[in-house]
Amino acid sequence: MASLSRALRVATTCRGGRAARGLGPRPLSSVANPQAEKSVPYQRTLKEAPGPSEVARGPSQPLPSSANVVLIGGGSLGCQTLYHLAKLGVSGVVLLERERLTSGTTWHTAGLLWQLRPSDVEVELLAHTRRVVSRELEEETGLHTGWIENGGLFIASNRQRLDEYKRLMSLGKAYGVEAHVLSPAETKALYPLMNVDDLYGTLYVPHDGTMDPAGTCTTLTRAAAARGAQVIEHCAVTGIRVRTDDFGVRRVSAVETEHGSIQTPCVVNCAGVWASAVGRMAGVKVPLVAMHHAYVVTERIEGIQNMPNVRDHDASVYLRLQGDALSLGGYEANPIFWEEVSNKFAFGLFDLDWDVFSQHVEGAIHRVPVLGTTGIKSTVCGPESFTPDHKPLMGEAPELRGFFLGCGFNSAGMMLGGGCGQELAHWIVHGRPEKDMYSYDIRRFHHSLTDHPRWIRERSHESYAKNYSVVFPHDEPLAGRNMRRDPLHEELLGRGCVFQERQGWERPGWFNPGGAAPVLDYDYYGAYGHPAHKDHAYSRLLEDEYTFEFPPHHHVIQKECLACRGAAAVFNMSYFGKFYLLGADAGKAADWLFSADVHRPPGSTVYTCMLNHRGGTESDLTVSRLAPGPQAFPLAPAFEGDGYYLAVGGAAAQHNWSHITTVLQDQKFRCQLVDSSEDLGMLSVQGPASRAILQEVVDADLSDEAFPFSTHQLVRAAGHLVRALRLSFVGELGWELHIPRESCVSVYRAVMAAGTKHGLVNAGYRAIDSLSIEKGYRHWHADLRPDDSPLEAGLAFTCKLKSPVPFLGREALEKQRAAGLRRRLVGFTVEEKVPMFGLEAIWRNGQVVGHIRRADFGFTLDKTIAYGYISDPSGQPVSLDFVKSGDYALERMGVTYAAQAHLKSPFDPDNKRVKGLY
Repeated sequence: MASLSRALRVATTCRGGRAARGLGPRPLSSVANPQAEKSVPYQRTLKEAPGPSEVARGPSQPLPSSANVVLIGGGSLGCQTLYHLAKLGVSGVVLLERERLTSGTTWHTAGLLWQLRPSDVEVELLAHTRRVVSRELEEETGLHTGWIENGGLFIASNRQRLDEYKRLMSLGKAYGVEAHVLSPAETKALYPLMNVDDLYGTLYVPHDGTMDPAGTCTTLTRAAAARGAQVIEHCAVTGIRVRTDDFGVRRVSAVETEHGSIQTPCVVNCAGVWASAVGRMAGVKVPLVAMHHAYVVTERIEGIQNMPNVRDHDASVYLRLQGDALSLGGYEANPIFWEEVSNKFAFGLFDLDWDVFSQHVEGAIHRVPVLGTTGIKSTVCGPESFTPDHKPLMGEAPELRGFFLGCGFNSAGMMLGGGCGQELAHWIVHGRPEKDMYSYDIRRFHHSLTDHPRWIRERSHESYAKNYSVVFPHDEPLAGRNMRRDPLHEELLGRGCVFQERQGWERPGWFNPGGAAPVLDYDYYGAYGHPAHKDHAYSRLLEDEYTFEFPPHHHVIQKECLACRGAAAVFNMSYFGKFYLLGADAGKAADWLFSADVHRPPGSTVYTCMLNHRGGTESDLTVSRLAPGPQAFPLAPAFEGDGYYLAVGGAAAQHNWSHITTVLQDQKFRCQLVDSSEDLGMLSVQGPASRAILQEVVDADLSDEAFPFSTHQLVRAAGHLVRALRLSFVGELGWELHIPRESCVSVYRAVMAAGTKHGLVNAGYRAIDSLSIEKGYRHWHADLRPDDSPLEAGLAFTCKLKSPVPFLGREALEKQRAAGLRRRLVGFTVEEKVPMFGLEAIWRNGQVVGHIRRADFGFTLDKTIAYGYISDPSGQPVSLDFVKSGDYALERMGVTYAAQAHLKSPFDPDNKRVKGLY
């Protein structure tokens, strides 16, 4: 039996003597034995020996004529969602699997479960999976799922990696996840076979473990069947039947198979690698790619028994305990794409390409030297699905009502399956999940990206290649860039703009005094024959961000912020979503959609939230009431009835569009939603000098009497018609100019020329983040999410609860107010100048009461500012006295810092500056 070190030598020799195999995308036909069946390191799988009639076998049981829910795909997500739907009491639930359960990708998965990730939501999802697999299923069925709790060990061979693990440890304290940072000597005592000579330390999580895919899925389906759910194997889906209702809305009506059809209003696509093909049956775009993903299983290793599983991210390798052996794998920079996904592939594996895999072997041998002389028992290389941001695809597809996604799990379907299966079940039954699942919601992607092959391929590759990279707070992708650029892109690039990417848009991050830093075409990090960029200014600036300290350009962002506070700054916010809500029922729709009273005179602008039925915040936005008048599209569209202009954060524009559209359809409102995001640019001029600057550019009177706060007007700026809104997102006097695309450059240049003598500067979103948190303004999906209510977030003023007007989420808010708030968003300031980014634990009187959602440095206050939700450990409502009476500290990477709690921002608490009172 060949040893790992010999395999490494052979692969290295081959690379030296010829072009390495596997460095480019290859079609299935070029892969030797694509369906070769090999042993996997489990005592059993759900595959049985084929009988003589296997090929002609029909469905494992008769198909029902109708069902309330049909799930497609019998892997981890399909089985978990089936189980959780059954637990919710849903009847008529059917799972269809074209072969046998787990036969696609689940059967060969490594089955690891790590409890800590740099995401509070994922920590919660993982905790639920662990509860289901380690305890609940066995208690319910009496069957053992195959759960083994041997712990997890994260290896840090540099200071930044150890800092990342310390951040995870601090977050874990908020969720009761036991974790310990160990020294190299302590690590050696725990894992004697490990080489610790180059370690800075490790993170040990004693209650991590592994799952058996077959045992878990067997138990899930038996528990679901006991509640009336059906599992039908050997039943391939051949089509999705769609109907169009009286309002022109496409809806699922049936699932077609080789053995008949099932009438159903709800289909759940859990088909994994094959999810794109299932999506095409229904006209739904599923942005994922299929890749080879591999591990090898060693022969017996003396002394390895009972050792924890290991993740050595910097060596790009994991080591999974397998009885008295190890399985090892990782994520490489040159994964092999499965170009032509076969619908006949079941319980199959690819031949392992050692040229690709060998990079993991070297790291594994370095970390556990005995592997160099250990034989290889088997290789496991199977297909897995990967997505553009390495997050799953879930929720209802925007193109088709009743069609849900539960796929694209990036080889983490087993560990995330329980939590995601529960949330998907709630999504189907109640219209939305219980937790904040925006990062997994298919609606997070702009519709122009979900069927763009280059964007999907590049971003999926980079996400795969960087899966084990340190997660830094201000990292940006290099793949799939320059997809959506506003009219000012080249103008700002020439002024040193360093761009961020949000849903395809290039938006200003900050301005580099050193000159232009364009984002170059993606080089695949030198893989697949692409020459790696040798001189990439943008990449170099990005590398400066790879720190948990203040970055080298911290002072540049400081200058942008202080210029805004002391003079004025112009922000290009063209990437914002800009929608019109128009028509006969637009007023009724606005009353129902928006938590604030937007039924005000034309010319009014209102800051409001949009809620879900549970009172959670789906969005915060501004809504401007329009008056009918002469058409001047895109600034003043023609309409009858009522009209509103909506401005929403660009990163969540697709989410907003989908939420509004769904509500309009459900309520059958007769109105139109028009997207003008690409037709309009947006500049915001903020600061004490903003009025003086803009008064030289626009033809309207900008005095308080003529142009009050929270109003809007059509004016001419530098001769161009624009819509001006007097608003602020940074706590200063200021106006937004919403400008037709073709006029943006002229208006921008006129503003900059007028601002020269006033000290006007360009500023980006890094400055916005700092300025807004200093003022205490909320950022959606940071300190305000779909599972946070406006009452909890301190935004009760956005809710028309004193009026009798019903609105979506009102009933939930009234119940919450009557019962008392179980948590509150609290602001904190820290005297010590230490950077924080979110995920820090919040201590009150010696107890952990929450964690930080969002943090930044406030340059005017000259302090670190952080916001997080706190709860009372006793389970009682969180009163204002509870907040005020505590002694607080924030834990950053294992070190606590004294903090002052605030219910109102200490910066300009009387809101004088937005009124122009300086």
